[in-house]
Amino acid sequence: MQSTLYIGMMSGTSLDGIDIAVVDFSVMPPKIVAKQFTAMPEQLRQQLAQLMQGQTTLQQLGEIEQQLTLLYAEQVNAILDTHQIPATQIQAIGCHGQTIWHAPQGNYPFTMQLVDGNLLSARTGITSITDFRRKDMAYGGQGAPLVPAFHHALFSKPDSFTVVLNIGGISNITVLPPDGSIYGYDTGPGNTLLDNWIQRQQGKRFDNNGEWASQGSINQALLTHCLNEAYFSQQPPKSTGRELFNLTWLDTKLALLPAIKPADVQATLLELTAQSISQQLPEITSDLTYQLLVCGGGARNQLLMQRLQKLLPQWQVLTTNHYGIDIDFVEAAAFAWLAYQTMQHKPSNVPAVTGASQPAILGAIHLADIF
Repeated sequence: MQSTLYIGMMSGTSLDGIDIAVVDFSVMPPKIVAKQFTAMPEQLRQQLAQLMQGQTTLQQLGEIEQQLTLLYAEQVNAILDTHQIPATQIQAIGCHGQTIWHAPQGNYPFTMQLVDGNLLSARTGITSITDFRRKDMAYGGQGAPLVPAFHHALFSKPDSFTVVLNIGGISNITVLPPDGSIYGYDTGPGNTLLDNWIQRQQGKRFDNNGEWASQGSINQALLTHCLNEAYFSQQPPKSTGRELFNLTWLDTKLALLPAIKPADVQATLLELTAQSISQQLPEITSDLTYQLLVCGGGARNQLLMQRLQKLLPQWQVLTTNHYGIDIDFVEAAAFAWLAYQTMQHKPSNVPAVTGASQPAILGAIHLADIF
């Protein structure tokens, strides 16, 4: 009997670490049977951050990819060992890799995720599927977001209007009307500006529960300048990343204004994340239940969650924990599902979301060498 266990791996734009989920697809909805988070080693995190700023040589690029892949493989082997799951029981690994550049616009659209699928397969003995985004882009799509089809499988209900919001470094939404349709896109910054600003000012990796932001006041002039960014009014399909929303972008906004207290900047950045999300949610037009299901690291920021509820008084603002799906492992589980779809020879992009001209089977398969 063919195995129904798949591994999904995700390391997002926040560079906080690697999420791994072992998912059982013999039941529906799929069940996470094991999960693990590994913090990104500091030196590797700094190297990846430099890559995201375009600072590298070809040798550094290649060596960092190898380091990262060895870490991925090490963590796969660790979770299997911890939970006493033989590698032979895993049908495939779906590994997103680390996005270091995403440029879906322009004459030659491209996206770049670091992971060597050959090395990952060789070091784990498991078929490894990587490079999920470029097939969609080959058909004219944005290559992102890719998780809406998974969200649809898990959370779509005929008696409610559901929006799944992932707040990682970048925020993205999946909109699931009760008629079974689906659309979604990146709304803009999630944690990335908040994390970068507190790291510059205080040397901290993140603002725990928005505690520092809560000490500041929203600067309306700065908020207005930020919300005037053209991306926010751009019509979907659309996707973005740290290539746009970074400290250089923020510095250009700050340069237009008198000096602002650092805590006030942090408060304003949190409000930017909250408003850029809330402004994208559809108006309530019926007596249906309207639910916003939040996942990702931003769901742990209590101040951000409070602001979302304040801005969306008619919505039920919950987390995916409400439905038994750990907020920290939704995206990892999604890439297990994407790998499952690939091995079943089924498409997993949503053209209405990405803008691709047709459905596509995503991912490059690196077969395990079992003879």
